[in-house]
Amino acid sequence: MSILEYNGGSVLAMKGKNCVVIGSDTRYGLQAQTIATDFPKTFKMTDQCYVGLVGLATDVQTIRERLQFRLKLYSLKEEREMEPVVVGNVISSILYERRFGPYFVEPVVAGLQGPEKKPYICAMDLIGAPVFADDFVVSGTSAQALYGLAETLYKPDMDEEDLFETVSQCLLAAVNRDAVSGWGASVTIITPDRIITRTLKGRHD
Repeated sequence: MSILEYNGGSVLAMKGKNCVVIGSDTRYGLQAQTIATDFPKTFKMTDQCYVGLVGLATDVQTIRERLQFRLKLYSLKEEREMEPVVVGNVISSILYERRFGPYFVEPVVAGLQGPEKKPYICAMDLIGAPVFADDFVVSGTSAQALYGLAETLYKPDMDEEDLFETVSQCLLAAVNRDAVSGWGASVTIITPDRIITRTLKGRHD
């Protein structure tokens, strides 16, 4: 088992029409042993940007704290919030500077970019090499199942409710086929005027 799979976890982000949705499972475990069922893997960075972090739980917490530190420094210096593109670049920089002894996390960034609130999603590997997509990005232990489901169910320009339903069904179906992900999910809808977070109940076995 890879060290990236040791604690389990999966994240999916998907673009819609003037909105973006990011969701993750809520399980925290040590290989096959489940320790907790309320472990967050998606984190609010700004009013228009969320970051999903999956991998080794200790590194997830470290990257979250380092990123929040950089966000606060940026807002003090620049007197504005980071745009999602900048958040992605900062995470990529944090990961790449430790490339010879890397943080074992695979981040996903989702948000609305610029004054026109254009949907933005990005995923990275553990040394910060980014991949940008026009439809969806996935990360974590059920990435293969998520890819298949998302490719089947995704339609361009979905509204926020359709997008939420699509991400929810993809997540729940994918983690049901993964022994180290699951036990419910948390899904966040980001629109230009509001953020909605919903908790989904999944199979508890």
